[in-house]
Amino acid sequence: MYLSTSILSVEEKNPVRIFYNLEEAKTDYFHIDVMDGQFVEKDTNKQMLEYCGIIKQISNLPLDIHFMVNEVKKYIDEYAKFEPDIVTFHYESCKSDEEVMELIKCIKENNIKPGLSIKPNTEVEKIYKFLPYIHLVLIMTVEPGKGGQALIPETLTKIKQMKEHINKENLDTYIEADGGINLETVKDVTNAGADIIVVGSAITKSEKPKEIIQKLKRF
Repeated sequence: MYLSTSILSVEEKNPVRIFYNLEEAKTDYFHIDVMDGQFVEKDTNKQMLEYCGIIKQISNLPLDIHFMVNEVKKYIDEYAKFEPDIVTFHYESCKSDEEVMELIKCIKENNIKPGLSIKPNTEVEKIYKFLPYIHLVLIMTVEPGKGGQALIPETLTKIKQMKEHINKENLDTYIEADGGINLETVKDVTNAGADIIVVGSAITKSEKPKEIIQKLKRF
């Protein structure tokens, strides 16, 4: 299991020290939540651009970027300069299957691994056809757009369904889970089949982030 630490709730007054601490604490990825104020209510683009710039100057850890935006292509172009490892966009942002495939192709052309995300109410079957072409599927375990929400229990069934399908089809696609994951919920999420967990405030709001990361990784 891999751990991707969301920096959404990192305070602006001293991000450099926090990013250093997260790297020392052995997070596997920095998870970058990019929101446009349209697909979701919050707009984090300016802050995330700034944070990506800082991270690329001080760290070699991979960036795991999650676009919660309407105009996905525009944001791919904007963030490609940071050479992220993974860029994930929402199925719900697209008007057609053709658009989904075009965006997957665009991400790959930038030498980035593509990911596709679904909201809690979207059926997993809707994205089965795209799994052979993507690196990971991100299953939202809360409604996208806000940090600190409680995990929606029904989303665990979606992770299990997705894992069963991936195994049945012998695919190499990873499952990432994002939202409400902490020491109380992480076991349920990993048991359901998640390969990568996204954890935000449970780590960044803790006085002992290294200890939390070590405990999370035991699952």
